[in-house]
Amino acid sequence: QVQLVESGGGLVQAGGSLRVSCAASGRPFSNYAMGWFRQAPGKEREFVASISWSGGRTYYSDSVKGRFAISRNNAKSTVYLQMNSLKPEDTAVYYCAAPKLEFATPTTPAAYNYWGQGTQVTVSS
Repeated sequence: QVQLVESGGGLVQAGGSLRVSCAASGRPFSNYAMGWFRQAPGKEREFVASISWSGGRTYYSDSVKGRFAISRNNAKSTVYLQMNSLKPEDTAVYYCAAPKLEFATPTTPAAYNYWGQGTQVTVSS
């Protein structure tokens, strides 16, 4: 059973930075890509970033490109999302997710089978 546990959310002022983490367990972490998604109130869950199993490839949504950075530490079975230059529109619950297939790096929610409980990120103006 794959388990994902996020941490590190909180309240930050616009222009500030925050890092969220996700610790994974239950299967060989280094064989799978990881992704971050977010969901704001009244909106659908949207893709934020994903990283390949090796960490060599990363993908970002246009709305966060250049401000957010996804990384992973396979020895610690943890994936990170560093968020800089935060804006009020970044306010959402952030979820980490793991896909079903090994070695693929998807960017759509449907390709991810395992989800964390989410961590709230609130950016004040």
